[in-house]
Amino acid sequence: MINTKVSVIMPVYNAESFVAQSIDSVLNQTHKDIELILVDDCSKDNSYEILLEYAEKDERVRVFRNECNKGVSYTRNFAVSKAQFDYVALIDSDDIWDENKLQKQLEVIDKYPDTDICYTGSAYVDTQGVRSDFVFSVSESVSYEQLLKQNIISCSSVLIKRQLLVEYPMVYDNMHEDFIVWLCVLKDGGIARGIDEPLLVYRVDKDSKSGN
Repeated sequence: MINTKVSVIMPVYNAESFVAQSIDSVLNQTHKDIELILVDDCSKDNSYEILLEYAEKDERVRVFRNECNKGVSYTRNFAVSKAQFDYVALIDSDDIWDENKLQKQLEVIDKYPDTDICYTGSAYVDTQGVRSDFVFSVSESVSYEQLLKQNIISCSSVLIKRQLLVEYPMVYDNMHEDFIVWLCVLKDGGIARGIDEPLLVYRVDKDSKSGN
């Protein structure tokens, strides 16, 4: 068993319908040596209360709340500032992980210690819980030039060195803030390796930014 500790960060905003399923998929990972940092971005629904319930049940869960709505970039950056471990995994509050996701990514990093970003393939589910037959496949590695042509790095699949998220904080909520980070890391010589398995189940809302 790989003993690397991982800080998992999840920004949460008005996610009461799906956040419990997302949290469960993190806490039920076969790799148990984690902390889960949940940051509520001043939700108007019952999301924050759900987060507090999980914190009471599992000591690995840490909950924070923004004083006002700050947006996903600020919220992720804040969570990174609270992370205690050298590797950070990102997940959105409506996505789901395969139970072996972190373990398989850590095996890649153990084999290739120069890996800065580890990403995975994705399956898709809609807001009604219906899973698509389509699976998004990824290459075993991607360069800066290749990533410019197509972003194959799904944010909720990423395991990354924490220091890189400190050096390259997310900005610009009105565009693909995570994509900019991956490009900056690779442009400056970072190495990204992928696992071509749908270890992330990405929830697609036709009314969301990514759905459009």
